[in-house]
Amino acid sequence: MTLLVTPRLHLRRFRAEDAAALAAYRSVPEVARYQGWTAPVGEEEAHALVRQFAAGDPGAPGWFQYAVEERATGLLVGDVGVRLDANGMQADLGFTLAPAAQGRGYATEAVRAVLGDLFERRGLRRVSAECDLRNAASARLLERVGFRREGLRPAFTWLKGEWTDDLLYGLLAEWWRG
Repeated sequence: MTLLVTPRLHLRRFRAEDAAALAAYRSVPEVARYQGWTAPVGEEEAHALVRQFAAGDPGAPGWFQYAVEERATGLLVGDVGVRLDANGMQADLGFTLAPAAQGRGYATEAVRAVLGDLFERRGLRRVSAECDLRNAASARLLERVGFRREGLRPAFTWLKGEWTDDLLYGLLAEWWRG
């Protein structure tokens, strides 16, 4: 079931047949580098993730993961996650894209579609995001779609055997509309 459509993408629920593609791109060390999971992602783990993602409710508090599908090919090229707060007025955002789909504007297109839905249709007040200070591509994407850098937390996250610095970003509804 497609939830959001852009000129080049369908953002939809995950399906069982997405497990192999999910495992493939989440197993790339460069993709996993700044993420909370460790590569490689095995077939069994990918199937469990797809079941978990497919069971999510985009309107309920907690995480919902959109499958990002390229319209022209029908291929899964990434995912966008939204954690809706219990108050229903704010959310956190994250994204992952397969290496073959990077550098083509897909992540920007997908994130803009999700933000448009959150602010315009669902009436959220604020969306937050964070990324590792070293993840310059993610920071540029967040700024490109309108997020403002709100802070830096030095040595805040223990990830994969090292302390990492986290960049904090925020986007208010009026900034989105402006």
